Parts: sequence; C-alpha cells; structure tokens
Amino acid sequence: MSVKDAIDPILRAATEAGEVPGVVALAATAGGPVYEGAFGKRDITQPDAMTEDSLFWIASMTKAVTSVAAMQLVERGKLALDAPIAEVLPELAGRQVLEGFAADGTPKLRAARRPITLRHLLTHTAGFSYEMWSADMQRYVATTGTPSITTCRKAALDLPLLFDPGERWEYGINIDFIGRAVEAVSGQSLEDYFRQHIFTPLGMLDAGFLPNAAQRARTAQMHARLPGGSLAPIPFGMPEAPEFFMGGGGLYATGRDYLAFIRMLLHQGRLGEAEILRPETVALMAQNQIGTLQAGVMHSVAPQASNDVDFFPGMAQRWGLGFLINTEASPHGRAAGSLAWAGLGNCYFWIDPHSRVCGVILTQILPFADAGAVGLYQRFESALYRGLKS
Repeated sequence: MSVKDAIDPILRAATEAGEVPGVVALAATAGGPVYEGAFGKRDITQPDAMTEDSLFWIASMTKAVTSVAAMQLVERGKLALDAPIAEVLPELAGRQVLEGFAADGTPKLRAARRPITLRHLLTHTAGFSYEMWSADMQRYVATTGTPSITTCRKAALDLPLLFDPGERWEYGINIDFIGRAVEAVSGQSLEDYFRQHIFTPLGMLDAGFLPNAAQRARTAQMHARLPGGSLAPIPFGMPEAPEFFMGGGGLYATGRDYLAFIRMLLHQGRLGEAEILRPETVALMAQNQIGTLQAGVMHSVAPQASNDVDFFPGMAQRWGLGFLINTEASPHGRAAGSLAWAGLGNCYFWIDPHSRVCGVILTQILPFADAGAVGLYQRFESALYRGLKS
C-alpha cells in the first residue's frame, strides 16, 4: 500500500462524514515530500473545494517560526539565552507576579524573585499564561479591562506573571515578547524579518501576517463545533492593522509553506541551498530544556476557545526551545524525542528526527483540541507511518 492509498481514504471519509469541514495534510521524509492531499471544503456552506494552496490561520504554529528567528539571532550574538531579556525589552523589567485578589477584587501583585530570560520565554517557564487556561488570568483580564492577545493591541501584553520565572511550565504569551525582541535587535518588523531570513530562503511564498486580496480569496473559513457536534462557519480574521505582529500566533500560511519550514528542521537547519540554522542550534532546540517539569497539559477555563489539552495522556512531556517533546513513542507512529505543536484553529505538526519523518495537518475549527480534528490527526499519523513501512 502506498502512502497516498493509506491516507487519502481517511481524510476523504472525515470530510464526507462532516467530522471536519475541510483538511489539507502533507508529509515528508529525509528524501523529500511523500504526501499532499486536500479534501472537503474551505467553507462547509459554500461550493469551493479545499485545495492544496488554501491559506490557513496557523495560530500558535507561528511560535516555532518566531523561536527559529530568535535562535538565528542567538547564533549572531544579538540575543543571549540566559541574559535578562529586559536588557533588550525594558517593558519586561520588574514584571510582577499575581498572587490572587483582595476582598474588593483588586489584583494582589508582588515583585518577581528573578529576571526573565530568553530561555524562560522559549520554554514557557517565564510565568506568563493565556486567559483561556488560567482562571486567575481570566479574572485579571476582566478586572483590568486588558484586551485579548488576538486583538494585536500592545495593551494585551500588559499582563503579570503567575509565578516566578523558572518555577513551572505554563503555556502563555511568552513568544509574543520574543517577536518583540527579534524586532528590537534586528531593526526590522517581524513581518520583514521573517520574509528576509526564513520565508524567502525556504520558498514559503504565502506565509505572512497580512494576506493580500488574492490570498484572502483562498483562505479557509473558521468553523465552530456546535453542541450537537455539527459545524458552522463563523466570522474570524486577524486584525488587518495590528499594533504589533503577534509572534505567538499571528501568521497565515499554506500547508506547503509549513512543510518547507519543518523539513528545514528535519534537515538540521538546511533545505536545499538555504541554511536557516546551524545543526548544533537545531539539536539544542530539540533537547529537553525544562528538567523534570511537566509540559503540554492544559485545563481550559474558556470552553468556547479550547477543550482540555493533553496529547499524550499518562506520558511525561517536556519542552525544548520552541517545541513539545514526547518522551515515549506515540501509539500513532512517531518515535520518542519527536517535536510538535499546534495552532488554536486545530492545525498540527510534528517532526520525528529518529524516523526522519515530518507532517502537518490543517483544519479551521474552534474550540481547540477538537475531538474530531485530533482523531483525524492521529489517524493521519498512523496511516503515514503504515504507508511508509509498506
């Protein structure tokens, strides 16, 4: 059975059954791309078919790109992993820790016991969170009127820490600050930096924060999973005039764009003639950077935005410099030590350095960690490894 024969029926069946509105999936080995497929519709209520060049809001899959940009600047001596990041971003000097709320609802804040570093930000151990996974941060945002991070307003970054830097893993707005740091030391906007140093060298022709009219015409529509399990399109779009480029989640891209990006990482920083990172830098990013801290498990306090998240139940999960690391082999095919993450609209990728395989699967559904989308992701992975073996 070929890879195509193994995967196509699974993706087609999922769209025909209404499990997802539409899907694009791609995969590669060390030898090059081995699969590309598009099924279903961009909008479940419209006739336009999903195509391989459909554009997706990839949300937190942006984080890996921003992390690579930061490590390019570490290689060039413009950023340092363990120096106080406030030397580059004064806005992070003296960031306080939220310790609860007074009887009148006023937030109780104290000084942090240590400075935030780039390593803390890359590993989500700085103390920042997202309101959708923290009741305390959700209350703080409501009390102070802080805008949501997806507004791309600078005031959205004016959040306290939940704990002292380095004490635990908590998924949050860390990488948005890294995007600001990249801009500060490069002298370029994040859009321009990405384009010059990552997108153009890798041939990522459609990736960017600000899609043009032609790209918007082939953008997949966001859908909501309704209580009964059906799907409906919903209005969605990132701000067209952002106050800052959201390094933690603002990018749009095609599956072909993102496959080029993860293939570069699979090849230790190179793709074709383009050298994006040194091999030793990619190796460092792929190593556990958080010791025995547990990563990857998030309990939702905003069910309209995300379900609870735990992609490897019962498994110790760690974090490198930008990626989740599974410490045991996945039951769906990837080896221990693989790298992965995802985007809020149910977009997923993984890089398996041991088996020399990488894959990406893209849908547009809220809330995150949708059971249908995650199940399809798992079946796609299983079929890919099964097809490769045969």
